[in-house]
Amino acid sequence: MEFHKELDARGLNCPLPILKAKKALAEMLSGQVLRVMATDPGSVRDFQAFAKQTGNTLLSHSEDNREFVFFMQRK
Repeated sequence: MEFHKELDARGLNCPLPILKAKKALAEMLSGQVLRVMATDPGSVRDFQAFAKQTGNTLLSHSEDNREFVFFMQRK
């Protein structure tokens, strides 16, 4: 998937991946896509809740060998 900005949140625990994603999205234009890489297992639930609360769209998320990748589109 094409993205405009990438955030490496691997090794960070809740709430840091969400806080860093919030900051990154705030610096982006509407419609742009942020790719986030994380290792916190709770991040799946956190990013789903974050998308609902903020109105940003969680386009997809995947897991590969305990690494999670999220694609979020700024509202």
